[in-house]
Amino acid sequence: MLRCRSVQRVRFDRQRTEIFRKSLMIGVLFAASTAFALASEAEQVAGKIDVRTSDLETAPPAANWLTYHGDYSGRRYSGLSEIGTGNVGQLRAQWVFHVRNSKRLVVTAVVVNGVMFVTAANDAFALDARTGRLVWHHPWPISEGLIDDAAQHVTRGVAVWRDRIYMETDNAHLLCIDARSGSLIWDVPYADWNKNYGATSAPLVVKDKVIVGTSGGDDGVRGFVAAYDAMTGKLAWRFWTIPASGEFGSDSWPGELYLRGGGTTWMPGTYDPELNTIYWGTSNPAPDFEGSVRPGDDLYTDCVLALDPDTGKLKWYFQFSPHDLFDYDAVETPILTDARYKGEQRKLLVQANRNGYLYVLDRTNGKFLSAVPFVEKLNWAKGIDGQGRPIRAEVKPTVAGSRVCPGYAGATNWYAPSYNESTHSMYFLALEECQTFFSKSEPQQFQEGETYYSTGVKHIPGESGKKFLIAYNLETESFAWKYPQVGSGHSSGGTLSTAGGLVFFGDDDGSFEAVDARSGKPIWHFNTGQEFSASPITYAVAGKQYVAIAAGSDIFCFALP
Repeated sequence: MLRCRSVQRVRFDRQRTEIFRKSLMIGVLFAASTAFALASEAEQVAGKIDVRTSDLETAPPAANWLTYHGDYSGRRYSGLSEIGTGNVGQLRAQWVFHVRNSKRLVVTAVVVNGVMFVTAANDAFALDARTGRLVWHHPWPISEGLIDDAAQHVTRGVAVWRDRIYMETDNAHLLCIDARSGSLIWDVPYADWNKNYGATSAPLVVKDKVIVGTSGGDDGVRGFVAAYDAMTGKLAWRFWTIPASGEFGSDSWPGELYLRGGGTTWMPGTYDPELNTIYWGTSNPAPDFEGSVRPGDDLYTDCVLALDPDTGKLKWYFQFSPHDLFDYDAVETPILTDARYKGEQRKLLVQANRNGYLYVLDRTNGKFLSAVPFVEKLNWAKGIDGQGRPIRAEVKPTVAGSRVCPGYAGATNWYAPSYNESTHSMYFLALEECQTFFSKSEPQQFQEGETYYSTGVKHIPGESGKKFLIAYNLETESFAWKYPQVGSGHSSGGTLSTAGGLVFFGDDDGSFEAVDARSGKPIWHFNTGQEFSASPITYAVAGKQYVAIAAGSDIFCFALP
């Protein structure tokens, strides 16, 4: 009897096990079929990508995030409002995509119809924007023998036009890739005559041209902005940021120094379709902190350039830091907005500059309107005069060392600002920091394959940097609020503002954070445990809003439950 019961129990257990196994298989098959359906749908959507000029001109962005800045204006403001001040506390991580070939992602993702495009080193990835699943991967080998920034293999993302995506490689090649399959269409080297060139930017597509820049301003190269035919890859025009002998502004560049003058263009610019003008920032002059060999203003370094996108012709320029001795690049995003300013409706360009001043210009002609310091530690200048030129203090790098504020990293930098027209406020991260700047007793001689700093910078013992998230109200010309950060001041996380009344940003302590756009009150954060070198985006798929940012070597994506 006992044996009979035992046999029955064994049979029962086997039946239960078989039922469980079949149920498990059904669940696995269902999950697999669901994942396959989602993947197939994403791949089908990727096959239908066709981004037109009218799409790129849409502002503000909503479901799609089509450019590095979201739209041409550089405002990084989204019209999505599903996530707002009342429910942002419910945000949850949806997925994480890990990139194996990079320790530090600097990419701002682009999203088109539910497909996300990101880059790491020289590789491009297409992801399902809902799940983070890989749709395709285009590998490209990293380049050997590069120096300085280029040797870090930094890439900030892609540009999209029609069914193609475009990216810059570490050694300044422009790649054109099929957005549907990840296949390479063409490859154009655009700065191969001096091996010190690199590229770290995301391209900008305007009409039928892909506009690119270079890095290497500290390494003895001649900066430029160039445009290539988006279909063929043929060079359309090139604007040199360092004038040759006999050209306007060449008096700062004796002999052949213009070939090594810096003024690189390592961040994407912005574009006004109505004025048909692109606005592009330039970097520091070279040699970096040594000014005796380059007298005068050193045009067109530390400038914003207004260029005709069809021809590359210069319309106007504005120089923020003439004869720069402190590496105060002007590549920070030039935000474009139409607003009432000092009682008059104007087309404005607003930039929080690395030199510690926030500038407002008339973007139709480059006229200087105002400048205000946004950090307290600022000793290189006493102020800005009525024409927008700095009133210089007697501060410069010396052999013994000089205390300079802001420091080498600047009062702000390339990490993205944003602007919300409903609050009239610009949001950006600022760094309070001073450092000791040194110069050499003799100017450094240029050597290909070596940096061209001609100086050194050291931290001041006992002093540390501190970051603030700042809101500047353009209407009242005053700071609405400042939110101090906890950390070492080393993060490079940018900002995003939304119609939900929020400012998202990567804070200085490894957390992705949201604050109230009007008050600066912190509402939500997610600790990534990694340092930020990127800026957030938001997008929607099937009516659901997502927010994403790169941290460390991962892409994090969030949404409401």
